[in-house]
Amino acid sequence: MRSKAIRNKRYRKRKYGSLLFALGVILLVFIVYFVSQIEPVKKKYIYPYPYQDIVMLYAEANDVPPSLVASVIMHESKFSENVHSPRGAIGLMQLMPETAEWIAGQLGETDFSLQMLHEPEMNIRYGTWYLALLEQEFEGNLVLALAAYNAGRGVVHEWMEENDWSSDFEDISAIPYPETRIYVERVLKDKKHYETLYHSDTEKKK
Repeated sequence: MRSKAIRNKRYRKRKYGSLLFALGVILLVFIVYFVSQIEPVKKKYIYPYPYQDIVMLYAEANDVPPSLVASVIMHESKFSENVHSPRGAIGLMQLMPETAEWIAGQLGETDFSLQMLHEPEMNIRYGTWYLALLEQEFEGNLVLALAAYNAGRGVVHEWMEENDWSSDFEDISAIPYPETRIYVERVLKDKKHYETLYHSDTEKKK
């Protein structure tokens, strides 16, 4: 009888052990699933995306990756339409007044005023058009285009001439201005985050 009781006790221990193991596996799966759901929400808090519809509209119209536009806005203004830089840049995409006036002339818009740059749609429309222009000017090279957006087109052309850079240039560390070097690195890095979080299924890869 005692032998039978011992066997029954061992059986119950194995049974309970198996049950606890199964419950542990279920709990682990639940935790992994929960964390996987929380992480994108957390990242979307870090990488907000107001005006997404406007960005998508003008990115598509100008054949520019929307994630690029979103990342530029994030670094230029953190999506605040009323920002003014110490140098005078205005709005979401931090357009310089002279650049915005030139863009208006290129687009044939005679009723342009600087106050209009505080309007999100106007600012994004002009900034995205300008990004597309820079991308074309530098033959699709985003490193050079972003450097030009930050430091100026003329400055980047001078760097290219002085350092014998071609349109295949990729060495961000060689950019002379530390501010521009950091800007290009961060915009390209965060462009990937915006692709993953918002545009993975819809964006044309470039």
